[in-house]
Order: sequence, then structure tokens, then C-alpha cells
Amino acid sequence: MNIFDVLTMLGGLALFLYGMNTMGEGLTKISGGRLERILERLTSNPIKAVLLGAFVTAVIQSSSATTVMVVGFVNSGIMKLSQAIGIIMGANVGTTITAWILSLSGIESDSFLMQFLKPSNFSPVIAVVGIIFLMFLKSQKKKDIGMILVGFAILMFGMDTMSGAVKPLADVPEFTGILTMFSNPLLGMLAGAVLTAVIQSSSASVGILQALCATGSITYGTAFPIIMGQNIGTCVTALLSGIGANKSAKRASLIHLYFNLIGTVVFMLGFYTIHAFVTFDFVGEAAGPAGIAVMHSIFNIVATVLLLPFTKGLERLAYLSIREEKEEDKQEISVLLDERFLEQPAFAIQRCKQVAAAMAELSRTTLLNAISLIQKYDEKVAEAVSHDENEVDRYEDALGSYLVKLSSKNLSQADSRTLSTILHCISDFERISDHAINIQKAAKKRSEQKIRFSDKAAGELEVFSRAVTDILNLSVDVFVREDEEEASDIEPLEEVVDRLNKKVKKRHIKRLRNGKCTIEAGLVLNDLATNFERVADHCSNIGVCVIQLKEDSFDTHEYLDTLDKGKDTPFDIKYVAYKNLYKLP
Repeated sequence: MNIFDVLTMLGGLALFLYGMNTMGEGLTKISGGRLERILERLTSNPIKAVLLGAFVTAVIQSSSATTVMVVGFVNSGIMKLSQAIGIIMGANVGTTITAWILSLSGIESDSFLMQFLKPSNFSPVIAVVGIIFLMFLKSQKKKDIGMILVGFAILMFGMDTMSGAVKPLADVPEFTGILTMFSNPLLGMLAGAVLTAVIQSSSASVGILQALCATGSITYGTAFPIIMGQNIGTCVTALLSGIGANKSAKRASLIHLYFNLIGTVVFMLGFYTIHAFVTFDFVGEAAGPAGIAVMHSIFNIVATVLLLPFTKGLERLAYLSIREEKEEDKQEISVLLDERFLEQPAFAIQRCKQVAAAMAELSRTTLLNAISLIQKYDEKVAEAVSHDENEVDRYEDALGSYLVKLSSKNLSQADSRTLSTILHCISDFERISDHAINIQKAAKKRSEQKIRFSDKAAGELEVFSRAVTDILNLSVDVFVREDEEEASDIEPLEEVVDRLNKKVKKRHIKRLRNGKCTIEAGLVLNDLATNFERVADHCSNIGVCVIQLKEDSFDTHEYLDTLDKGKDTPFDIKYVAYKNLYKLP
């Protein structure tokens, strides 16, 4: 084996790892976060948890990704540790599907159909189809399918390249000597664990082992402890994700380690004890890719079946390792937006939508409470307005930072537009809560100075308040539901609010001249009207963002300029209806 064979092998390894990453990324994008949301709504049934964990992992092709997601769920408090155990076990079973796909390279048959199943034969066809999907189709979903197909083809090509490059190693005595050393159970297990920990993927490390089978020097006796070690090494990713998490999340990552450690110890003790009394003839035979897949599957399936009845014991072991304190950490916004979810961008977007919806609802509550203070000032309600406004600020800071990090990830076109919409809208919701504070201060001033509005002014303010309340409710509902059709009602109502603002101020000046209103009352009324009008402006921005969500354009002024405001147009009809609904007395 010369230097060029080594370079070919490394190139094949690089393609293999890149193909696996590309395929997993495509699968994750096409799932659109749905698989993760299924996990999030998991029931407490342990068997369902195992099956679900296996299914999700088989689809996204990464037990590490599934386990890290689970650690994030536990950290967020949306999943109990007892629920997480079943998913972690299932993830180990689901990851074995990759080894079975890779084992197709070992097919030997003269049948055309069987020959076509070999990766070296069908990968070019998949690659061509994938490239056509990527380059010539406009649908983002079809492009994601193309990414999956191309990733799969690169994965298989890399596997085939590695296998071809390592074949000459069969004639290298030093290589055979190294493999003989790995036949030692402890050294073999250590080698498998280190390799998997470095590349952070048990599927990839099993694939490398399958490629080495092409030398004919990998026996089942050598492969067995390496496979055991690979299952331990894959826990490193989950353990790393537990750093900085709360205690429940750390326990979840430890359970992944304990499950694989206990399973490995039981398997190795059982296998070598029986082998000492009843010699297994296959131990000295050369292993093939299919044989590696069988061993990998048997270990994970049997370990799951053996340990599933003892989930409570694993949970207790995790609690013994990380002791419970009197008070666990409280759930924070930053915990809801766990950075572990950034590796699953489609799901992270869904979490951002949930948090942004909560922020919108809190902004609505803040403003409505502030408006209620105008008629009857209550110190407790005023304190709630101040508290909620601070919370809205915290939401904006946390969401803004998280969305900036998320924007650097490989997002689908739809997710990218959603991200832009949330970024645009959260600043408007934050400003709405700021205006709530201004309204609260104006109401406090009126209460402390015992300022009375004239009956006319009070009636006008009541109509104005109702219009602002309605446009706020409409905007929040439109944002939460992403209702593009209902969003078109916001702009006509915003123009009515602008009209009310001008008329209320004009009437106040007239009353002031006639001596029917005081300057103090006029200042308070002016403050309230100005803040009402600005709240409506922010509601207009939110409506425009939702309307333009599917158009991938966020130029508010351009949208407003294109509105058809002629007589008897849909806009004009809505405007007239709102104008009649909010007539000043």
C-alpha cells in the first residue's frame, strides 16, 4: 500500500462523512421539525417511546442528534426524565439502519436485480436524479429530496472508495498485527470508543469498520469488542450537550452513557464467558459488512429488551450520580430557546414561533391592562404592566440573539422567511409594550392630579380605545395563526385609527378654545391619543410582515404604496365599514 492508496482512503473517508452529513441534513430539512415535535408531545408509555426514538433516528440517521434533542427537551422541562429513557434506548436501535444500508456493498450475485442493489451500481443513478432535483426544480421540498439523494450517493461512493483503497492492506503484516491486537476485548473496545468519540457518530464509525472488512483481515472476534466500544463512544455527543444544562438534562445524558456501558458489560461478560465453555467457530472467520450490521443490531436490540424493564433503576442511578437539591432551576426563556436545538434548525424555528407567540400574547396583556387604567387606576394593575413590559423586553433580547445564531444555519426557504418575519415583528411587539408604559404613566398622572375629562372627551376616548384594542387583538391573532387573509383587515383599521387620532386632537383644541376643557386634561388626552396611534402603526407593521411572509419581501413602504385604495375596492370597503363602526359621538 503506497501513499496514493492512503490518500484515496482518506478521500473516501471524507466523502463518506460528508455524504452522511448531507443526507442527514436533507432529511432533517424535509421533515420541517415535524419529527421533533412528535418527540416533544410524547406520551409516558415506555414502549411507544422506544419505537418513536427508533423511528426518528432511522429517519434523521443520527442517534447523537436524537439524544441531544432529548437532552434539550429535558433541559426545557417539556419532557420528564422517565420519558427520555425510552427514546434514548430507541435511538440506539434506530441508528442500526445505517449499517444495514451500508451492508449492501457486500452483495455477491450474478442476478441483474441483485447486482443493481450494490452501491457502486445504483449510486450513479441516485446521484443523477438528485442533481436534476437540485438544479432544475424550483420547489424547495424537491431540492431537499435532491440533497438527500446526492448525499446518499456521495456516502455510498465514499464507502466504495474506502473499501477499494484498504484492500491492499490485507498483504501488509503490520496491519494484520494491529488488528490482532484489537482482538483483545479491552483494547478493541477502547479503539471503537475513541474513534466514535472523535467523529461523534456511531453510524460513521460502524461504516468505517464495514469498509475495513474489504481487507478480509477483520474477524468477528476483532469486530465484536470494537462495536461494543462504538456504542460507548457515541455517548460523548450527549455528554457534551449536557454541559451547562440543568440537572435533569445532565441526568438524561448520563442515562445514555449508563445504558450503553451496562449493555456492553453484560454483552461482553456473557459472550466471552459462554465462548470459554462453548467455542464459537465464527469468531475466527472474516467478517463482512452484513455481519457487522447483524452484530450492531443484535447488541442494540437485545440491550434495549434487557434494560427496558429496568428504566426506573436507570433513573435512580442518574439521580444518585447527580443529587437532587431542594430547588431545581426555574424555567427561563433562554432554556426554552435551548442552543442544542440550533443543530435541528427546522425545529428551532418552531420553538421560536412558540416563544414569539407567547411574547405577542404578553404584549397584548400589557397594553390592555394599561388601557384599563385610564378609567380606573389600580396600583396592582399598574405594577403588573411594568413587570410585563420588562418581561417583553427579555423576550425580545433572548429571541433576537437566538434568531441571529439560527440565521447562520442551513435553513429551508420557508424557515428563512419565518425567521425574518419573527425578527421584524418582535421589535413591534416590544414597542407596543413600551407604549403601554406611556399609557400607564398618563393614567397615573390623571389619577394623582384628579383630572376629569369632559363627557365629550370621555366618549371619544372610549371609541378610540375600542378601535386600538380591536386592531391589537387582530394583529396578535394574525401573527400567532399566520393568517395572511385576515392580516389584510389591519391596514384599513389602522387608517381609521389615524383618522380618529386627528379628529380627537382637533376636537380637543376646539373645546380648549371654548373653555370646555382644561390644559392639564388636554395634555393627558394628547399623550393617550399619540400612543394609541403609534400602537396602531406597529400593528400595521405586523400585518404587513405576515402578508409578505410568502413573498420573501419585507419592504413595508413598498407594500403600502401598492395598496389599491380607490373607491369600491376591497380596501375601501373595509375602511368604510371600520369608519362606520368607530364613529365618534
